Amino acid sequence: MSAVNVLRFSALAFGVFYGITHQASISARHANDALNAEYNHKQSLINKAKAEFVKKNLPKDAKQPGGGIVTDPEDPKFDLEAYLTMTAAGQDPKSA
Repeated sequence: MSAVNVLRFSALAFGVFYGITHQASISARHANDALNAEYNHKQSLINKAKAEFVKKNLPKDAKQPGGGIVTDPEDPKFDLEAYLTMTAAGQDPKSA
C-alpha cells in the first residue's frame, strides 16, 4: 500500500514539475515572439522613414516626371549622385 502512495506522489510531483517547465517554455516563447514582432514593426517604421527621407531629399529636377536625370554614364552631364539617389528612392531612372 505504501508503494502505491509513493508512486502516486512521485507521479504528482513529476506532473507538477513538468507543468511548471512546460508553462515556462510557453511563456518564454510568447515573450520572444512579442519581442520579434515589436522589432519587426520598428524596423518597418525605420525603412519607411528612410524611404521618405530619400524622397524628400531628391534633387528638384528628379521630383518631376521625366526628371532630367541623365542615365548614360558616357554622357558628360551624367551625375552619379543624382542617379544613385533616384535609384535609392525607388524611382526607375530609365523612365525619368
